[in-house]
Amino acid sequence: MNVQPDSVTLKEAYLAMYEFLVELYQRTQSDELGSLLGDLSLLPDGTTADPAAWGDWLRCIERARGGGVDVTLVLPPPH
Repeated sequence: MNVQPDSVTLKEAYLAMYEFLVELYQRTQSDELGSLLGDLSLLPDGTTADPAAWGDWLRCIERARGGGVDVTLVLPPPH
């Protein structure tokens, strides 16, 4: 993986997240992912199809910037 350490804009991060979900949808054909992608799609004026989606995205950005996101995989102990 050759990723530059440069900063990305909020819009670029949103588009990257959207593309990641599109690729996942193409592999799984999940109805839930399809619905989510519909909500996250951008209208011609640049707003999200679901008006709350952009605000939700910004809230998650702030949580991540503040260190409030834990992505550590925790597996239950074997039985």
